Amino acid sequence: MRDLNPSNVKTFNKILVGVDDSEDAQLAFRYALNRAKVDKAHLVICSILEPDEINVYQALDKDFVHGQRAELEAHLKGYQKLAQQFGIEDVQIVVAEGDAGETIVKKVIPKVEPDVLVIGAESKKGLKRHFGSQAAYMAKYAPISVFVIR
Repeated sequence: MRDLNPSNVKTFNKILVGVDDSEDAQLAFRYALNRAKVDKAHLVICSILEPDEINVYQALDKDFVHGQRAELEAHLKGYQKLAQQFGIEDVQIVVAEGDAGETIVKKVIPKVEPDVLVIGAESKKGLKRHFGSQAAYMAKYAPISVFVIR
């Protein structure tokens, strides 16, 4: 409590935000935009292609999986464009495959090396009933600070 000077507030150089189309993820995206702008940080926008959203026949069809990934990448480019229009110069997108929480913690964070992870508390996709546990998993096991936005 000795030094409450606002200039000593922690800033972030690289912010990773996990997005889907859920309301909480949209709030997380907006928070990450504002934080990246204030901190003049690099912003990495990530979404996970989850295998439980694809049936076994679709999973065996490489064209289907490739199409799903390409669709998700195109969707993330929309987020990237919004971030750039908001004034964030350095914006990257990442698509990964697997369980959302585990993939972000074990694959995306080590690859991207962000200072902080920003996520929503709930998901609109297949893990809706479990995503609170996904957010809790990431908050518990991520080797970096995690902001869970509601």
